[in-house]
Formats: sequence, C-alpha cells, structure tokens
Amino acid sequence: MRPQHDEMFRSRRIASGRDVELARRALTDVYLPVDFPHARSTTAVDLTLNAVNVGRIVCGFMRFGDAVRLDTAEAENYHVNIPTSGAATMCAALGTPVYGTPRTAGVFMPGRPVGFDFSERFSQIALMFPRDGLQLELEDLLGGRPARPLEFETELSLTGAGGQSILHALRMIDAAAAQVDGPLGHPLAAQRLEQMLIQALLFAQPHNHTALLSRPSPAAGRRPVSRAVELLRSDPGRPWTVAELAAEVSMSVRSLQEGFRRSLDTTPMAYLRGLRLERAHDELSAAEPGTVSVTEVATRWGFVHLGRFAAAYSSAYGEPPSATLRS
Repeated sequence: MRPQHDEMFRSRRIASGRDVELARRALTDVYLPVDFPHARSTTAVDLTLNAVNVGRIVCGFMRFGDAVRLDTAEAENYHVNIPTSGAATMCAALGTPVYGTPRTAGVFMPGRPVGFDFSERFSQIALMFPRDGLQLELEDLLGGRPARPLEFETELSLTGAGGQSILHALRMIDAAAAQVDGPLGHPLAAQRLEQMLIQALLFAQPHNHTALLSRPSPAAGRRPVSRAVELLRSDPGRPWTVAELAAEVSMSVRSLQEGFRRSLDTTPMAYLRGLRLERAHDELSAAEPGTVSVTEVATRWGFVHLGRFAAAYSSAYGEPPSATLRS
C-alpha cells in the first residue's frame, strides 16, 4: 500500500467540504444512495471525494476528517472498500462485520445495504464493479453460465498476493488518471485497465466459483486457434477481449487460452500485444520526426505502462522506440 497520506485520483476531484448534505449528494451521485443517520444539518463530515470511471468500473478515493456513521441503500453492484488510513467497521445486512484497516478490505454483494463506522482521519479506495460485467467475465472464463450468482468472501487481505495484485492494478489506474490525454482516453488502453482490475478481483478474492476456475480446461484443436490468429492479425486495433475472440471461433475462453498455450506458447492477449507492438514499430518507422511522440503511439496501441513498452520494444527491435522515431 502507498503511504497513508497519499490521495489517489487527485486530478479527478468530485467534491470537497464539511457540509453533510454535500457529502450525501456526492456519494449518492457517484455510487448509490447513502445516509448519515447520526448527522444533523449542522454536522461537519469533512469529505474529500475523487472518482474516475475505468470502463464501467468506478474507482474512487474518499477521505473523512471526522468520525462518521454512513449507511448505504441496497446495492445494485459489487463494492470493494480498501482502507488506506484509519479504521472502519463495515457490515452488510445479516453479515459478519469486517474490521477494515490498510491491511484488510471489505467486499460487498449486490442486494444488501451496508453500514460503515469510520474513524477520524479515515480514507479508502472505494470500487464499484457492475454486477453484469463481473458475471459475464466469470461466464466467459468458465465457458458457461454458473448455476449460482457470484458471491465473494467478505474479508479481503491486502497483504497477500491477491490483494497486492488488486493494488498494483489500482496504482496503474491512478497513474493513468493523472495524465492529460492519457491511457484512459484511449479505448484500447482503458479496456485493458478495466479487464485487468476485473480479473484481479475474480482471481484474487475467493468466491463460490473459485474451484471451477482452478479446473483444467479441455484441449483445444488447432483450427480454431488458427482462425483466432487470423482474426487478430486482420484487425489488431479492434478492442478485442478474450471472450469476444472465443465467441468468434465458437470456443470457451479457457479452451482458447489453452489452445494458444499449447500451439503458440502464449496467451491470446499476449499474442495481440505482440501484433500491436509491430504496428507501433511500423508507425514510428514511418513517422516524420517531430510529428508524433513515442507516448502518443504507445498509448494509441493500448500500452499503458511506457517503461514496459520501451523494454518490450527494445527487446523486439534492438533499439529503443525513440531511436526508431529519430531515424
């Protein structure tokens, strides 16, 4: 976790002030209806709220200067609350309370209201995942509709590998949100960040379908994999997802991934990134010096981490992208 005083999504300020009605309206507009049941009209809550949309995921940062009780309406989506300073008791209706700290987050399901008791100088990253988006991603990974709705364990450890993978994705989104004309403004890059965060949650946090995700997938034939390769090569600029590609060749996501692994020793998305690296190289090679920047080209082709783009480019072409552009 980053230092406690750091404020995420700083450039995406939504609200700031001590007025309780301002806090109620801002949080309701960004997430879902909320109330401060112990507050009077003169109560000060001292809220700072920043938020950015990554696809259909809401990534927000909120900080309260004062200790406060907050109750939500019945949720329509999945919510993940990640404390970054202070502590909170978080409890969904009929659920077991979670004691939230910078080491422990809470995951809450649709269909249930949640009550929060925040300490003084409390801050958290608050994520809202669309219910149908998570469900569809799970169906794609499993190759079919599961019998039961997706249900996560409520307590999420931020110190293990799973929690760290979610925090890593959030740090990338925070950096992207701070950039003028950055990755979040480019469909390919924004899509990659959205899917990274969804899959980080599905694979990091235990849920009622975790065992199914761990099962080996059936072996895939070579013909569907070859057809998938043709589709990717014909249109690498399309914002492909593995699910869309699998549907095009009439396979499950897991079977397609296994087919790529067996036939090409890679994944569909890694193969696609290689194609986009080729297109970036072609564009840099053809550009007149001064007409375009490496950052512009990399972002246009879906590369959200410029250091990794430069390293992958240098490995593939024997020179940094800036050298190709200068030549």
